[in-house]
Amino acid sequence: MPSLLVVVFAIELVVKIINTVGATTINNLLWRFYLSLPTPLSREFADQRRKQKEYLSVRQELNATSSQDQFAKWAKLRRQHDKLLEGLEKKKTGLEASRASFDRYLTIIRLMSTRGMQWLLPMWYGREPMFWLPYGWFPYYVEWFASFPRAPLGSVSITVWQLACTGMLALVMDTVVAIMGLAAAGRQSQKQKQKQPMPAAAGGAGDGEGKKDL
Repeated sequence: MPSLLVVVFAIELVVKIINTVGATTINNLLWRFYLSLPTPLSREFADQRRKQKEYLSVRQELNATSSQDQFAKWAKLRRQHDKLLEGLEKKKTGLEASRASFDRYLTIIRLMSTRGMQWLLPMWYGREPMFWLPYGWFPYYVEWFASFPRAPLGSVSITVWQLACTGMLALVMDTVVAIMGLAAAGRQSQKQKQKQPMPAAAGGAGDGEGKKDL
């Protein structure tokens, strides 16, 4: 069984990644991955794309057909067009409902595995020390704060460990973002320097005038 220290850190890391990337982006990636699997829902999406291509082809042919000169052909294409459009609308409604259910299940799982664990673990392991501070190294008020709210005095509680993990991850994330921003700014300034035209050599005209004076 993994250490509780590692479990708490992993949960805080996952929460930080979700907050940085965005829950919607993660849902979209998981939805695309799910559709790539051989499931009945992925086959329905493939069938919808096939019918969309057929609908666009019929619509293009319908627009190119005159309702006066080729009425029989136009009427047949019109019926086919309306039938395909009605089927696409029904299938679209069903697939949108499937996507909404998928997002709802993902949201429930994400909240239970992150926010729920953030609340449940401190309540369940509130009296257990994460680790012990070296004896006599810190004053009483530091030991009291480190053990807040219910851990033994002289130890680090799970609540304080959660706060420490959150602060450290935020600091690391801000540092990485700052480094990436500086690197991007450096590349941008280098590109701008390369695009600037070289100044013309001054002195060519002066040399010519000097020769004429001689």
